[in-house]
Amino acid sequence: MRVMAQMGMVMNLDKCIGCHTCSVTCKQAWTNRAGTEYVWFNNVETRPGQGYPRRYEDQERWKGGWELNSRGNLALRAGGRLKKLFGIFASPVQPELDDYYEPWTYDYATLVDAPLGDDFPVARPKSLITGEDTQVTWSANWDDNLGGSSDMGQLDPVVEKIRRESEETIRFELEQTFMFYLPRICEHCLNPSCMASCPSGAIYKRSEDGIVLVDQDRCRGWRQCITGCPYKKIYFNHKSGKAEKCTFCYPRVEVGLPTVCSETCVGRLRYLGLFLYDADAVTAAASTPDPQDLYEAQLDLMLDPTDPEVIAAARADGIPDDWMDAARRSPVYALAKTYRIALPLHPEYRTMPMVWYVPPLSPIVDLLSEQGHDAEDHGTLFGAIDALRIPVEYLAELFTAGDTATITAVLRKLAAMRAYMRGVTLGRDPDGSIPAAVGMGEEQMYEMYRLLAIAKYEERYVIPTAHVEDAHRLEEMGCSLDGDDGPGMYESGPFGEASGTPVAVAAETFHALRDRQTSDSPASDETMRGRVNLLNWDGNGHPDGLFPGEKAEQP
Repeated sequence: MRVMAQMGMVMNLDKCIGCHTCSVTCKQAWTNRAGTEYVWFNNVETRPGQGYPRRYEDQERWKGGWELNSRGNLALRAGGRLKKLFGIFASPVQPELDDYYEPWTYDYATLVDAPLGDDFPVARPKSLITGEDTQVTWSANWDDNLGGSSDMGQLDPVVEKIRRESEETIRFELEQTFMFYLPRICEHCLNPSCMASCPSGAIYKRSEDGIVLVDQDRCRGWRQCITGCPYKKIYFNHKSGKAEKCTFCYPRVEVGLPTVCSETCVGRLRYLGLFLYDADAVTAAASTPDPQDLYEAQLDLMLDPTDPEVIAAARADGIPDDWMDAARRSPVYALAKTYRIALPLHPEYRTMPMVWYVPPLSPIVDLLSEQGHDAEDHGTLFGAIDALRIPVEYLAELFTAGDTATITAVLRKLAAMRAYMRGVTLGRDPDGSIPAAVGMGEEQMYEMYRLLAIAKYEERYVIPTAHVEDAHRLEEMGCSLDGDDGPGMYESGPFGEASGTPVAVAAETFHALRDRQTSDSPASDETMRGRVNLLNWDGNGHPDGLFPGEKAEQP
């Protein structure tokens, strides 16, 4: 047994309201740069729906993840080393710009600077790729709130699969429609197929916390990782010529802070914590023959941090005591392994994903209430799960490779928790038969409720800090000479703006901050003058009209 630590995340889908705050804050923090206009490390999908990029779950087309070969061994769907060698200079199987979307901005200059006239000026959409006029037809959340419609729902690959098996399982008549939100980030898998697909070995999994990153110095832009990732959460930066992906906000995690998407989540639906797992058993677990057994195989990888044998092995493998304490208090371990209500996304891809989901139950309560039933009564709830507006078969295809029994068991626990706590809240004597019906004790059910409903900040985010002895190994390696505006360097490479070496994130942030703090005007670009207001003003300069009735000082 070789014990390793893995940072994981759990999302409670009952709490997601589809506000996209997580996506926007992630965008501002990580991909608000040239070359990443279409990149969303975090996005929120309406399900059923196509997802982002379009139909990324169709592995017959995209060849992502692992499969078992004729000898029962793991093999990449896209082919092994020999196949990649022969096709290394060919374009890999990957989504095109139409499968993402052509990013755009608007011609604000025409709108803001147009002279006074009889006609109101129009800010036409402009492509951020070509700079030409464009038509906006698709984006990362274009199907938002349209998941259950007959026009959009039938395009979902999961719906197609279920319909092939039973034409009557999913219908999209208005009275039977359903939808829910599914936030997605990189899964930071235990068995990442993106890492195995990279010809240059640029993708690596950090040994201290399991976060999967791309070494920008080693990346050669082969894009095989995009093919290999079944979740399509690796993107190509067309300016730097490098691959980029979600970093799990590692600079924040190293100092004990949650990821940006977790910190800013309106619904407080995200939980962060440590898993301990047996690294020597990952390949065997991922090679489990029956896809429906992969969930249990992945759970078996997760080690009990209170087990004396595990504690001794972890100590021998160099895991610090404070990390062991964090693992014992981990909310993700509690939700996934102790209470068994959090499930991995598409375990059949055999990547052993480390972002888990508590499936949604809310629509069943809404439906029962509309029909005049006592929607919180445990007998009513238990009996209605099979008739859930979100079909159990659909949830099973997402989280358990089609095993409806596991999904039903999870939904029964969530229904039991609601019914039990309703009685407690109303001042009735606690009904111990309700948790007993789902194999739980009263105390355990209350603890599960507390974690899901009213847990405090420090209970939802249990993040051990990095150790001083790891500081140099964890820091971003880069030289100012390599970046734009470095001593003796030009702004770009000799072949245009998109050429040259990539800029380190720290260097890019430094230059942007320096420009804002040393500029005499509100913005370095004169076209921005007049669009500064009290919401985005940084105190640098006073453009005309910023303060009503007051003439700004001229710089």
